[in-house]
Amino acid sequence: VQLQASGGGLVQAGGLLRLSCAVSGSAFSVYAMGWFRQAPGKEREFVAAISATGGSTLYTDSVKGRFTISRDNAKSAVYLQMSSVKPEDTAVYYCARGQQSVVTRSAYAYWGQGTLVTVSS
Repeated sequence: VQLQASGGGLVQAGGLLRLSCAVSGSAFSVYAMGWFRQAPGKEREFVAAISATGGSTLYTDSVKGRFTISRDNAKSAVYLQMSSVKPEDTAVYYCARGQQSVVTRSAYAYWGQGTLVTVSS
């Protein structure tokens, strides 16, 4: 299983950015997917998760109403639409595959390499 995150870059505060994560390997549609982020000098933290069918989503409080996680099972891809971004959203963003759409890092067995998002003020 390989996860390839992309879409990061430099964006101004208040702007938009869409992250993508392409997943290779079989049975994408039976697994939950999550996005985590790690800012410099900080622990990796949960951002959002989506269930295998896409029918259930979960967000950390700081991104609710601003970020949207979605998936396309036909393309084996998961997305994170970021809007109204803030400087504190600056981090390396990682996608991950897990058994359940939960906030716990240890629940995700496979991780992408990360994509850097930098929000300028």
